Amino acid sequence: MASVGPSAASTQPALPSGPAVFKTIPYAFILPEILCGTWVWILVAATSVSFPLLQGWVMYVSLTSCLISLLLLLSYLVGFHRNSENWKVLDSLYHGATAILYMSAAVLQANATINSEFDSNVPPNYQLNSAASFFAFLTTFLYILHAFSIYYQ
Repeated sequence: MASVGPSAASTQPALPSGPAVFKTIPYAFILPEILCGTWVWILVAATSVSFPLLQGWVMYVSLTSCLISLLLLLSYLVGFHRNSENWKVLDSLYHGATAILYMSAAVLQANATINSEFDSNVPPNYQLNSAASFFAFLTTFLYILHAFSIYYQ
Protein backbone atom coordinates (compact mmCIF):
# COMPACT_ATOMS: atom_id res chain seq x y z
CA MET A 1 0.00 0.00 0.00
CA ALA A 2 1.32 3.41 -0.91
CA SER A 3 1.37 6.06 1.75
CA VAL A 4 -0.24 9.36 1.10
CA GLY A 5 2.20 12.18 1.77
CA PRO A 6 1.51 15.90 1.93
CA SER A 7 2.22 16.37 -1.77
CA ALA A 8 -0.15 13.60 -2.85
CA ALA A 9 -2.99 14.87 -0.65
CA SER A 10 -3.01 18.26 -2.37
CA THR A 11 -5.42 18.19 -5.31
CA GLN A 12 -4.99 21.84 -6.30
CA PRO A 13 -2.82 22.30 -9.40
CA ALA A 14 0.26 24.45 -9.00
CA LEU A 15 0.24 27.94 -10.44
CA PRO A 16 2.44 28.17 -13.53
CA SER A 17 5.76 29.95 -13.57
CA GLY A 18 8.10 30.76 -16.40
CA PRO A 19 7.20 29.71 -19.95
CA ALA A 20 4.52 27.32 -18.64
CA VAL A 21 2.30 30.40 -18.25
CA PHE A 22 1.79 30.47 -22.02
CA LYS A 23 0.68 26.82 -22.08
CA THR A 24 -1.74 26.84 -19.14
CA ILE A 25 -5.38 27.90 -19.32
CA PRO A 26 -6.50 30.52 -18.11
CA TYR A 27 -3.07 32.15 -17.83
CA ALA A 28 -2.47 31.76 -21.57
CA PHE A 29 -5.21 34.38 -22.11
CA ILE A 30 -3.09 37.15 -20.56
CA LEU A 31 -0.94 37.81 -23.63
CA PRO A 32 -3.92 38.01 -26.05
CA GLU A 33 -5.67 40.32 -23.55
CA ILE A 34 -2.66 42.62 -23.59
CA LEU A 35 -2.33 42.56 -27.39
CA CYS A 36 -6.03 43.15 -28.10
CA GLY A 37 -6.20 45.86 -25.44
CA THR A 38 -3.20 47.56 -27.01
CA TRP A 39 -4.98 47.51 -30.36
CA VAL A 40 -8.01 49.16 -28.78
CA TRP A 41 -5.85 51.96 -27.43
CA ILE A 42 -3.94 52.42 -30.71
CA LEU A 43 -7.07 52.44 -32.86
CA VAL A 44 -8.92 54.91 -30.64
CA ALA A 45 -5.86 57.18 -30.52
CA ALA A 46 -5.66 57.04 -34.33
CA THR A 47 -9.19 58.48 -34.63
CA SER A 48 -7.96 61.74 -33.07
CA VAL A 49 -10.51 61.11 -30.30
CA SER A 50 -13.53 62.81 -31.81
CA PHE A 51 -15.70 62.09 -28.76
CA PRO A 52 -13.45 62.81 -25.76
CA LEU A 53 -15.94 61.89 -23.06
CA LEU A 54 -16.69 58.49 -24.58
CA GLN A 55 -13.32 57.58 -25.97
CA GLY A 56 -11.37 59.00 -23.04
CA TRP A 57 -12.86 56.29 -20.83
CA VAL A 58 -12.08 53.67 -23.50
CA MET A 59 -8.45 54.77 -23.64
CA TYR A 60 -8.16 54.88 -19.85
CA VAL A 61 -9.57 51.37 -19.41
CA SER A 62 -7.52 49.88 -22.23
CA LEU A 63 -4.23 51.45 -21.18
CA THR A 64 -4.65 50.75 -17.46
CA SER A 65 -5.74 47.17 -18.11
CA CYS A 66 -2.80 46.57 -20.44
CA LEU A 67 -0.32 47.84 -17.88
CA ILE A 68 -1.79 45.88 -14.94
CA SER A 69 -2.10 42.73 -17.06
CA LEU A 70 1.51 43.14 -18.15
CA LEU A 71 2.60 43.39 -14.51
CA LEU A 72 0.53 40.32 -13.69
CA LEU A 73 2.08 38.40 -16.60
CA LEU A 74 5.58 39.39 -15.52
CA SER A 75 4.85 38.32 -11.94
CA TYR A 76 3.71 34.90 -13.22
CA LEU A 77 6.76 34.57 -15.46
CA VAL A 78 9.14 35.39 -12.60
CA GLY A 79 7.24 33.20 -10.13
CA PHE A 80 6.44 36.02 -7.75
CA HIS A 81 3.24 34.25 -6.67
CA ARG A 82 5.18 31.46 -4.89
CA ASN A 83 2.25 29.12 -5.62
CA SER A 84 -0.06 30.89 -3.15
CA GLU A 85 -3.80 30.24 -3.46
CA ASN A 86 -4.42 33.95 -2.84
CA TRP A 87 -3.09 34.66 -6.33
CA LYS A 88 -5.96 32.70 -7.86
CA VAL A 89 -8.44 34.86 -5.97
CA LEU A 90 -6.56 38.04 -6.91
CA ASP A 91 -6.38 36.95 -10.55
CA SER A 92 -10.07 36.09 -10.69
CA LEU A 93 -11.17 39.33 -9.01
CA TYR A 94 -8.93 41.45 -11.23
CA HIS A 95 -10.09 39.80 -14.45
CA GLY A 96 -13.74 39.87 -13.39
CA ALA A 97 -13.63 43.57 -12.51
CA THR A 98 -11.68 44.36 -15.66
CA ALA A 99 -14.23 42.46 -17.77
CA ILE A 100 -16.98 44.69 -16.36
CA LEU A 101 -14.95 47.85 -17.01
CA TYR A 102 -14.06 46.67 -20.51
CA MET A 103 -17.73 45.94 -21.26
CA SER A 104 -18.59 49.53 -20.37
CA ALA A 105 -15.71 50.76 -22.54
CA ALA A 106 -16.75 48.53 -25.45
CA VAL A 107 -20.32 49.84 -25.32
CA LEU A 108 -19.09 53.45 -25.23
CA GLN A 109 -16.75 52.73 -28.14
CA ALA A 110 -19.64 51.22 -30.11
CA ASN A 111 -21.61 54.40 -29.40
CA ALA A 112 -18.68 56.49 -30.64
CA THR A 113 -18.58 54.31 -33.76
CA ILE A 114 -22.25 54.97 -34.45
CA ASN A 115 -21.76 58.70 -33.87
CA SER A 116 -18.69 58.80 -36.14
CA GLU A 117 -20.79 57.59 -39.04
CA PHE A 118 -22.14 61.12 -39.39
CA ASP A 119 -18.74 62.81 -38.97
CA SER A 120 -17.13 64.82 -41.78
CA ASN A 121 -14.18 62.35 -41.95
CA VAL A 122 -16.54 59.42 -42.39
CA PRO A 123 -14.45 56.65 -43.95
CA PRO A 124 -11.22 56.75 -41.92
CA ASN A 125 -12.72 57.50 -38.50
CA TYR A 126 -15.64 55.13 -38.95
CA GLN A 127 -13.37 52.26 -39.99
CA LEU A 128 -10.93 52.88 -37.12
CA ASN A 129 -13.78 53.15 -34.62
CA SER A 130 -15.34 49.95 -35.98
CA ALA A 131 -12.05 48.10 -35.57
CA ALA A 132 -11.62 49.54 -32.05
CA SER A 133 -15.15 48.38 -31.15
CA PHE A 134 -14.40 44.88 -32.44
CA PHE A 135 -11.19 44.62 -30.42
CA ALA A 136 -12.87 46.10 -27.33
CA PHE A 137 -15.57 43.41 -27.39
CA LEU A 138 -12.97 40.73 -28.15
CA THR A 139 -10.86 41.88 -25.21
CA THR A 140 -13.95 41.88 -22.98
CA PHE A 141 -14.62 38.29 -24.01
CA LEU A 142 -11.03 37.29 -23.23
CA TYR A 143 -11.21 38.84 -19.76
CA ILE A 144 -14.52 37.05 -19.09
CA LEU A 145 -13.03 33.73 -20.25
CA HIS A 146 -10.03 34.24 -18.02
CA ALA A 147 -12.09 35.17 -14.96
CA PHE A 148 -14.44 32.19 -15.23
CA SER A 149 -11.95 29.54 -16.36
CA ILE A 150 -10.05 29.84 -13.09
CA TYR A 151 -12.94 28.04 -11.39
CA TYR A 152 -12.84 25.13 -13.84
CA GLN A 153 -9.19 24.19 -13.42
